[in-house]
Amino acid sequence: MDALPIMAPALPEMFLAVAAMAMMMVGVFTKPERAPALVSALAIAALLATGGLVVAGGTAFQLAFNDLFVVDRFAVFMKLLALAGSILAIVMSEGYVRREGMNLFEFPVLICLATLGMLMMISANDLIALYIGLELQSLALYVVASLQRDRLRSTEAGLKYFVLGALSSGMLLYGASLIYGYGGSTQFGALATYFSTLEEAPVGLIVGLVFLSAGLAFKVSAVPFHMWTPDVYEGAPTPVTAFFAAAPKIAAMALFLRVMMGPFGGLVGEWFQIIWFISAASMIVGSFAAIVQTNIKRLMAYSSIGHIGYALIGLAAGTEEGVTGILIYMAIYLVMNVGAFAVILCMKVKDRMVEDVSDLAGLAKTRPGMAAGMLVFMFSMAGIPPMAGFFGKLYVFRAAINAELYVLAVIGALASVVAAYYYLRIVKVMYFDEPAETIDPIETRGLRVVIAGASVLVLGFIFYPSLLANNAALAALSLLQG
Repeated sequence: MDALPIMAPALPEMFLAVAAMAMMMVGVFTKPERAPALVSALAIAALLATGGLVVAGGTAFQLAFNDLFVVDRFAVFMKLLALAGSILAIVMSEGYVRREGMNLFEFPVLICLATLGMLMMISANDLIALYIGLELQSLALYVVASLQRDRLRSTEAGLKYFVLGALSSGMLLYGASLIYGYGGSTQFGALATYFSTLEEAPVGLIVGLVFLSAGLAFKVSAVPFHMWTPDVYEGAPTPVTAFFAAAPKIAAMALFLRVMMGPFGGLVGEWFQIIWFISAASMIVGSFAAIVQTNIKRLMAYSSIGHIGYALIGLAAGTEEGVTGILIYMAIYLVMNVGAFAVILCMKVKDRMVEDVSDLAGLAKTRPGMAAGMLVFMFSMAGIPPMAGFFGKLYVFRAAINAELYVLAVIGALASVVAAYYYLRIVKVMYFDEPAETIDPIETRGLRVVIAGASVLVLGFIFYPSLLANNAALAALSLLQG
């Protein structure tokens, strides 16, 4: 049998791996002043080409590498979201890297390598493939977080992320080893077949499932494994924080879904309580902890924790409708987050990047267009209709109610009300406070396009929701049938 057809499902990942290595060589042999811009352009082109290959590969169910790697409509949907997040992160970083001592060609290369890990995570069909993809993403992210080596906060963020990431990897591996010991295989298909024959799951298997869930919960920043998120978001360079808040979350959520709904789909009764707890805890902690934050990056960190809690409601439901709700929610979450961080990246105060909520005081008077964009994103995150964020929550809450998870749905609704306070506080500061400092606009063409595009998507979802909803439903169906 020819090697190429066997490897065809993984062609996008192989292309991106080769492209990343080629970009590294281009950066090394190009003049230092030209290398960063050239490699960034090549990285965007490589990621776009990878997206094209993902689409060209089709949505049919395909296996590769002795069933370690799977491609289906679910994988295509989530890969395109992750690639979009990575491309936007590079676009938004354009002006920042030149001004803030990050004008290094390694930055876009590391983004590409992290994205390669994400694509492998999304298509993982084996516990070993899962771990390889997870670590490839994580190792690149550790370096990106501490890329500003001469700044204490950046190096501290990278170190914290690395130490806690190593702990979570150990927990995940321990859980995987227990699952292998009881299931006799690392492949998801074989595990699903074996677990479906069990009348009662052994205690050791449940312990392994708990440890595996803990490792995955760390990657999505779910409570109680969220402790790294505020510190890393605050200490990392702002474009890196924007990247952390978007693409890696999507890939980790895709992996969470594939693991729980795949090999452990027949053990919903065993893992339901775990997901219920981390979903409720994430919504509560994300909502209440953000109220006292004055640093906007820490506020966005707790916001992301809360949003992951809302998304996990769909997983707790354990139904096709719940998975559909998660996919819709993560797509909308990507747009909202990228738009909000693009606004933050557009401004400086006293020769430093905007970081405190108070820095936005009177923005509506000095930069009305920027304030209007931020208002749209804050309203959407708060779940105020008719913004897209409202419909994202509507889909997951409806799945919870149909699955009779009434308490979880009520917790989510109350957490949304609490969270609205700190989102609307930002709006209040922009529109009703007097300008405290002179804000210097530093927006690039790429940032303006990102803000405008994200605003249109957030506002326009109500007019044509079927495009996203129908594709998400088909993706969810392919995951459950696979």
